[in-house]
Amino acid sequence: MKTVGAVVAAVVVIALVLLVVVGGSYISSKNQMVALNETVKSNWSEVDVNLQRRSDLIPNLVATVQGYAAHEETVFGDIANARAALLGAKTPQDKIAANGQLDGALGRLLVIVENYPKLQANEGFLKLEDELAGTENRIAVSRKRYNDSLQAYNTYIAQFPNSIFAGWAGFKRNDAYFEASEASRAVPKVTFPAANPAPAPSH
Repeated sequence: MKTVGAVVAAVVVIALVLLVVVGGSYISSKNQMVALNETVKSNWSEVDVNLQRRSDLIPNLVATVQGYAAHEETVFGDIANARAALLGAKTPQDKIAANGQLDGALGRLLVIVENYPKLQANEGFLKLEDELAGTENRIAVSRKRYNDSLQAYNTYIAQFPNSIFAGWAGFKRNDAYFEASEASRAVPKVTFPAANPAPAPSH
């Protein structure tokens, strides 16, 4: 009887030790998941602010271009629709998709600009174009920071035993990576007309 009692007691002790170890690991992993997830949210907020900053620049940019190319209604309409979609989007996935549409529309706008040398020399346009370029740089930096934090979160919850703990705690993989769209990669740079070359000397 004493032997059986000792075995039962040993099993209980081992079970309690395992429970404490697993429970401690679970709490530690969950706290890390919470921290990583909050970092993802914080970095996305930074992306969102920069997207909003660019969106705020667009109406003035469009108005300036319209002063020289009022007949380009299709492009202006595409920009307005894409901007409205971006402002109305609620989730990161929707905002990323709307941003891709806006990239394409802005690319077509800059193609138009290249056909109007006077517009390219307009002081107001130059200022807006410079602000837009600065905002694009901010978006690129914040996008990378967001993607890096998202990758860190996804990697952590995929590792064992975190993958088990993630299921218990309700944490799921997040694939809302913000990749640069093909349209944004193809956006042409505004190029200014070169000065007229000096005439060749006569012989």
